[in-house]
Amino acid sequence: MLRKNSLLLIVLNIVAAIGTIIYNSLSQIIPIGTATNADIANRLPIYFFPANITFSIWGLIFLSWIGFAVYQALPSQRTNPFVRAVGPWFFLSCLGNIGWLLLFQYEQFAPSMIPIVWLLLTLGIIYVRLRRVDATPSTADRILIFAPFSIYFAWAAVATVANTSYVLYAAGQRDLFGIAEATWGAIMLVVAGAITGSVAIFNRDIVYVAVIVWAFVGIIARYPNITPVAWTAGGVAALAALAVVIVSVFGWGQASARELRR
Repeated sequence: MLRKNSLLLIVLNIVAAIGTIIYNSLSQIIPIGTATNADIANRLPIYFFPANITFSIWGLIFLSWIGFAVYQALPSQRTNPFVRAVGPWFFLSCLGNIGWLLLFQYEQFAPSMIPIVWLLLTLGIIYVRLRRVDATPSTADRILIFAPFSIYFAWAAVATVANTSYVLYAAGQRDLFGIAEATWGAIMLVVAGAITGSVAIFNRDIVYVAVIVWAFVGIIARYPNITPVAWTAGGVAALAALAVVIVSVFGWGQASARELRR
């Protein structure tokens, strides 16, 4: 007999999705804290920080949460092993999301590293667990489970690097080891691109790399006149996109679950 997903898990996922969307919305409308996170972030010239328009991706992330929450609650999905693989980690990731907003908007920058790293770790756990399920995901599974967490995990990776940069800058660490700020920005872009690109290529995850490319295009748009940053962002984004296309065409790397490994 196939094991059914618990009612508690279903309810937790629905509460997490709705509650986090509401909190995120209120944090920008009221705002909660001294100012919105965008207003605070724009105070400092961080060279690993996308243009404001790039953050419109949150609309897609919110929609994907709703899609996942509804899908996993359907009676037909009570035995879906991919829903069970997500487990309580989506709920726990939402605590990290809310915790980061709360601390950042009250300008507790150093402590804000704790919830954002927690967010990244919990999403990473979901990402890995989904790909360890010995089953073939349906098209609906790919669209409503795999894609949402690829998008969210990729964006959390970008946000973690950006938050780290902001924390260092706010603490006065603006000229580490005598290296200029723009050069540090370029270095961070390369490091972030290598890490996130490896994840995307290894899993042949075009959705994941598309988010990274989107973020890097946003960085180019924000700093078009900072040559080291703009050129590095463009180069890394182009290489990451090209690598994933090549890997997908030739079938190298490891895909998600049994079907995605083909």
